[in-house]
Amino acid sequence: HLNVIYGLDLGLGELCRILHAVSEAAKPEYDVLLEEIRGSPVVNADETGWREDGISGYIWSFSTGSVRYFVYRHSRSGQVAKEVLGEDFDGVVVSDFYCGYSVLLTRHQRCWVHFYRDLKKLVEAYPSDLSVGGWVETVLSIYKQAKDFSSDDERTRVRQREIFEQTLLEVGRPYFKSDKPQRILAERIEKFLPELFVFVEDPRVPSENNAAERAVRPFVIAGKVSGGTRSAKGSDTKAVLMSLFGTWLLRGHDTMQMCRQML
Repeated sequence: HLNVIYGLDLGLGELCRILHAVSEAAKPEYDVLLEEIRGSPVVNADETGWREDGISGYIWSFSTGSVRYFVYRHSRSGQVAKEVLGEDFDGVVVSDFYCGYSVLLTRHQRCWVHFYRDLKKLVEAYPSDLSVGGWVETVLSIYKQAKDFSSDDERTRVRQREIFEQTLLEVGRPYFKSDKPQRILAERIEKFLPELFVFVEDPRVPSENNAAERAVRPFVIAGKVSGGTRSAKGSDTKAVLMSLFGTWLLRGHDTMQMCRQML
């Protein structure tokens, strides 16, 4: 494109050097995004596979309504989330049921869309078992009631969260340590009960982690097309530029104009 339209001949090596240079210039802006993430009352978190020089690692995503922040690490350990959010983070982390996020000593909201998918798989695995279908419908009806609930009074919201938790616990209780198909998901309810209805108490918190999944989607596509990055420097540059350009797009900015202003 550059050669045909503008008569500008740039090799791939030069293009990579340009991207690295822009990334270096963007580091202060990148650090600002991290501080915004750490100061947010709600953060959506997710991670997806990414290859660096053929070696598998992970892109970690931390998002809010106005920020996209990515880092690449070789590890999927929860210590990465702890490193990014910091020891003093006291907001709510919205995530799937991956246990790595449990190392964060803060409030959690687990994703009901992920739970719904597993409930659906359970029904599909036992299509002729009416008790399974009925149990799943009961669980989802409780979730629907929770989604429909709203109140301007904080004490009412807290009390209603407790009611939903107790109701769901009673639905799961008959299947704890049983040989029934519902056992695994029932025990998940028991394990994550305090993290399933935080959205009822705090209206700022979503009940699902769709924002994080949308955030990592460009990386999923890029990974399939390119196969990943070739070096640690390349992974760092990718994470920095995707964070800035993703944030600018999220905020409705002209990315070219914002990049020029930054430089």
